[in-house]
Amino acid sequence: MTFFKDTTEVTFKALDHVFNVSSVFCEINLPFLSSPLTIKWYGVIIGFGLVLAVLFGGRKAYVWKIDIYKMLDILIYGALAGIIGARLYYVFTTWDYYSKNPGEIFAIWHGGLAIYGGLIAGLLAALVVCIVEKINIPNLLDLCGMSFLIGQGIGRWGNFANQEAFGIPTDLPWGMHSAKTEAYLLTQGYSATEASRFVHPTFLYESLWCLLGFVVLYIICQKARKFSGQLFLCYGVWYGAERAVVEGLRTDSLYIGDTGIRISQLLSIILVIVCGTLLVIFLIHFSRHPKPIEGVDYFKEVPVYRYKRKVQEAKKLVSKYNALAEKAEAVGDDRTAGRWYGKARAQEAIVEKNQKLADEDDRKRAEKKLAKEAKKAKA
Repeated sequence: MTFFKDTTEVTFKALDHVFNVSSVFCEINLPFLSSPLTIKWYGVIIGFGLVLAVLFGGRKAYVWKIDIYKMLDILIYGALAGIIGARLYYVFTTWDYYSKNPGEIFAIWHGGLAIYGGLIAGLLAALVVCIVEKINIPNLLDLCGMSFLIGQGIGRWGNFANQEAFGIPTDLPWGMHSAKTEAYLLTQGYSATEASRFVHPTFLYESLWCLLGFVVLYIICQKARKFSGQLFLCYGVWYGAERAVVEGLRTDSLYIGDTGIRISQLLSIILVIVCGTLLVIFLIHFSRHPKPIEGVDYFKEVPVYRYKRKVQEAKKLVSKYNALAEKAEAVGDDRTAGRWYGKARAQEAIVEKNQKLADEDDRKRAEKKLAKEAKKAKA
């Protein structure tokens, strides 16, 4: 196993230090592969950002009482759809290349993922799961908006490892330079003098903006959230505004045909206008007609497994307390035995209560199922 290969020296104009940046985390030699298995820093960093986003989202989902199994469905289908959507978006916008190299369409390890494609496809998959699983969609979007900013803020450092997604030459003190930035600019028609200059570290701009945005949205969530969907609309305005500006600095933008219109910049402007307009409209509506925010589980169905799990846990405690009471009786400590028996009776009451709730929930679900089947039969 070999670590940290493909290093390049990276310098920043205002810093008297050279950073040795590797794009490869490790290479693993496996007997059944003809070439080493390469794990890149890009994937490791993206994975780390995803884990933190999921942990935050999971914690918030617990506070908002979203069923964990429903959240797992959203995560799985949303992540898969996001990867597919990000690739399809990139392939579609660079079809001139992929139409001539169809074998590269599925070579995702060679790069080529567009964040807007991932966001759109991932959200569409999540919305489908919400409809099927009966989850309040605006509240879930609020949770996604905050989680996206964590993942994007950390994930952008994968671009630093690859020395990609940077901007045009600049004389600003935080300008960045490496052999990879210089080589790329030469392929884009820059002169040798221009290509050797420092460039805008646009990955850094977006990372800092997204992480700051997470803090802002979290404060709004805790202190000033007025309606469901507010945080997601704030996310659209916050991220769209940054991307519209920073995209104009980048050297690797995707364009609409032969025009000078950058696709991501146009989408960002549209996102800001749409989300900003809706945010103002809904805030005005709330100020005139204030009401509490509804729960995330709009249909207010408590999953039956929660009741059954409480029944099982309480039964275990009943057995445990009865055993302790019997031990106390065996040594003649009736007072302690009575206390343990009292705890056992309390747990038996919990068993009875939750078993009734579980049975009632089962009955309601069975009635709904029969009603649907009867409706289908009539149709």
